[in-house]
Amino acid sequence: MKNKWIGNIPEICQICKTPFEESFIDGRIKVGSRWCLMCKECHQILGVGLGVGKGQEYDVVTLEKITRESG
Repeated sequence: MKNKWIGNIPEICQICKTPFEESFIDGRIKVGSRWCLMCKECHQILGVGLGVGKGQEYDVVTLEKITRESG
């Protein structure tokens, strides 16, 4: 499990195109088995939660993983 984002630094939500403010989520969405980079708001609506196999949240400044799991 990675603790720091290692890809290109994401700037906007792939769903609503809003710039990331404090964090971003690399997560699975409810439609099919697709994954995307999304803001917290889009994740609340379309995401399946946080945790292994669901998604991870990262700080936009440090790019470190924010550890919390949800249903």
